[in-house]
Amino acid sequence: MKALLLEDKNMWSEMKVKETAKPTPKRGEVLIKIKAAGLNPVDYKVATNGNPNWEYPHILGVDAAGIVEEIGEGVTNLKKGDRVFYHGDFTKKGGFAEYAVTTAHTTAKIPDGLSFEDAAALPCAGMTAYQALVRKMNLQQGETILIHGGAGGVGGFAIQLAATIGATIITTCSPENEEYVKQLGAHHVIFYKNEDVHERVMDLTDQNGVDAVLDTVSRQNATDSLKSIAFNGRIGFIAGNPDYSAVKPFSQALSFHEIALGAVHFSNHINQQKDLAIMNEELAHLVLDGKISSMISEKITLEEIPEGLKKLSERHVRGKIVATIE
Repeated sequence: MKALLLEDKNMWSEMKVKETAKPTPKRGEVLIKIKAAGLNPVDYKVATNGNPNWEYPHILGVDAAGIVEEIGEGVTNLKKGDRVFYHGDFTKKGGFAEYAVTTAHTTAKIPDGLSFEDAAALPCAGMTAYQALVRKMNLQQGETILIHGGAGGVGGFAIQLAATIGATIITTCSPENEEYVKQLGAHHVIFYKNEDVHERVMDLTDQNGVDAVLDTVSRQNATDSLKSIAFNGRIGFIAGNPDYSAVKPFSQALSFHEIALGAVHFSNHINQQKDLAIMNEELAHLVLDGKISSMISEKITLEEIPEGLKKLSERHVRGKIVATIE
């Protein structure tokens, strides 16, 4: 089969499409003929330092969609010919290829009417936002949320999900992305490079602070956001936990939510692994119902994935880049 091969760590920008062996599904796994793969920052980030579980050449790509080609022993939830998509285990070979293997119980069916490209755009960023807002922080109608990095993949899905919930949405971005994040559903935009985010948040909330924060930026940014949260509020974070000592006991009564979507593959918690498929299917139906967009900004080929990852690494991407794989 054809695959985009990573020859060694930190060589992701030099990956080339070459022939390699087609994988075979083991017990509990399915072989998928890949039709589309979503690009995510985690792809180039893990490739930079490599992983001790990898054998080179390695195949990146945690998000993919396609057709079930073969089922392994013990698989009962899927059959050959099913249209499916998934968020895979990055320690194993991924979806930047003609074929890939993944665990059946984490794999979701693509509903009729949804394209392979739209499905491939959803898992990593979409489920991260969904897990943060819906599963963990339980955002409610009428609440106010601060979403950092609203023009990115996770931030963009979070804005849309918060809008469907009926929350008031404050987001940070660069001036050139103001109209884009407003189209996604943001009510208030803060230009983080030249405005004091905390002061603006407090002004917008009558000095009360926000009910929830989703930080997609850094540990320091998450720490800085704590003072902008109202009493009994909460924060979800994907780029490093905040410094908990920045909040005095009995002062804000905050709750903290680490979002580590892919880490569930390393756990022994089968129900949480199955929830990957459930969340993906819920997101797919939100797209079908017109409540959220898959935010695809660019469709590329398998050969063009290294350039797409380079754009992601330079933070020059709105929404999602998806590769169509023939």
